Amino acid sequence: MTHVSVRRGLLYVSIAATAWGTGGAAGALLYQAGGLGPVAVSFWRFAAGAAMLLLAGRLLGLGETRPAGDDPALGGTRSAGPLTIRRPRRGATLGRILVTGVAMAVYQTAYFAAIAGSGLAVATVVTIGATPVLVAAGGRLLLGERLGAAGLGAVTIALTGLAMLTLDDGSATFSAAGIGWALLSAAGYAGVTLLNRASSGEPYRTAMGGFVVGGLCLLPVALAQGLLPSGDPLASWAIIAFLGTVPTALAYGLFFTGLAAVRATTASVISLVEPVGAALLGVLLLGERLTVPAACGGVLLLGAVALLAAGEREGERGTT
Repeated sequence: MTHVSVRRGLLYVSIAATAWGTGGAAGALLYQAGGLGPVAVSFWRFAAGAAMLLLAGRLLGLGETRPAGDDPALGGTRSAGPLTIRRPRRGATLGRILVTGVAMAVYQTAYFAAIAGSGLAVATVVTIGATPVLVAAGGRLLLGERLGAAGLGAVTIALTGLAMLTLDDGSATFSAAGIGWALLSAAGYAGVTLLNRASSGEPYRTAMGGFVVGGLCLLPVALAQGLLPSGDPLASWAIIAFLGTVPTALAYGLFFTGLAAVRATTASVISLVEPVGAALLGVLLLGERLTVPAACGGVLLLGAVALLAAGEREGERGTT
């Protein structure tokens, strides 16, 4: 895998988070245009994402197999200055892809279950808000990543901004089942983040394999719900193509690539930009109102992301 600088890693994760922000709107349009259930939408998202990455691999050479001495799947090595880093062997690579795909299927399904149990606002706050907390704890215990007082403050500010942005209408509803599903979704997403932060494998190959595994996990439920769109076929397949390309193939490929350079907690907090992008799309495309508290929450969230990004840049300078 090509070396990624911290600056480029931050850019990749930011683009991924922005792209994810379009997924909700695309999914909502697909519910209307195609009459599909949420699990079927997730299945087509993964299937189209895998197809798009396969096409990109053929056209752009993403995830190409390298000679045995440098191929991560064959247990080769990579030089990093005076150090030599051993690549993961094929069994470890396949295991990571399998775990990634299952976890992606779990957190997608659990998120939809959380929405059914507690509503969109609470499901979003608990799922997306709990993720950086779980990642910070896991990063400290498993990866030895230290966040520091400034980092903890930035995470707190980000979660405050997220709550202001998402719960502004005061229509929150809570249920034990809904909260449980949301926490399971957060745990799945946190696990994917930590696993791929710890890995030196090829990010696009991991993403494509994860989509295939996740799609296979969701296929039985999707078949039961109704797999094929029943509405406008042209609009439905156009939305599926967009859903597979932008918030799936592009977003996850860039996110996994950025994790090679950016701390797991920073990446998870940057991912909180997703609801900001979704809110802006709602205002610009769907005629929704953005109230003053919600706008202030968005500003707080983006400010916290900027603080953590600046900390990553300072850390990079300190090691050069």
